Amino acid sequence: MVATLRFYAELNDFLPASRRQVAFVHRWNGRVSIKDLIEGLGVPHTAVDLLLANGEAVGFDYLVADGDRVAAYPVFESFDIAPVSRVRPEPLRDPRFVLDAHLGRLAAWLRLAGFDCLYRNDIGDAELAATAAREQRAILTRDRGVLLRRAVTHGYLVRETNPERQLAEVVARFDLHRIARPFSRCMRCNSPLGAVEKCAIAHLVPARSREAFDQFQRCQGCSRIYWKGSHYERLVRLLAGASVPVPDALQGRPSGPAVG
Repeated sequence: MVATLRFYAELNDFLPASRRQVAFVHRWNGRVSIKDLIEGLGVPHTAVDLLLANGEAVGFDYLVADGDRVAAYPVFESFDIAPVSRVRPEPLRDPRFVLDAHLGRLAAWLRLAGFDCLYRNDIGDAELAATAAREQRAILTRDRGVLLRRAVTHGYLVRETNPERQLAEVVARFDLHRIARPFSRCMRCNSPLGAVEKCAIAHLVPARSREAFDQFQRCQGCSRIYWKGSHYERLVRLLAGASVPVPDALQGRPSGPAVG
């Protein structure tokens, strides 16, 4: 059988150069679902949000017929295509993530921006997929094979290798700019931060910081103390570089890098 396929936007990253940004002919034998067809070409189903066969939206179970024209589009996180998409129940409108063992620094930077990110440096692929399915999280990974697992419904293959550029990549891909809440989550354990009276934590803070600062936050999970220390401005610049501006209102809030 023969079909004409066209992949759009970043889905082309998974294809050989000769098949990128163009319609191409693909041949196969026997019955095959559209999911198996695209994954056989190296494109994870988790990267696809809309499939058209001859101009009509179809699901992953659609059996590709001889002569079909197939178009595949990537995940649309910035607007809702649920009325036309047939490939997943619904997008994740409250984005939460679980990251593979190679993305520890990215996890910290996403937490800095205020996003719920699970991370362990010893997590395996099976547990990664199970956690994502159980807790309705999107997987962030550098391993394409993870996204091919049947249980995975939402995931993204991170292309960049530098953690700061990875942050900018993920923020742009999932349209996180408008919903970021910088300096609201612990970079170490992922728990929310809460304001705390200076007198309650004075014995945990170095003397120079007690004298210089009056506003502090404490992690509700690991009890780590945060304030606007010497690294605060660098972190603000890091966030700005990923298009995550720190609101002016935060200038009066207790926030900043963890110390102690």
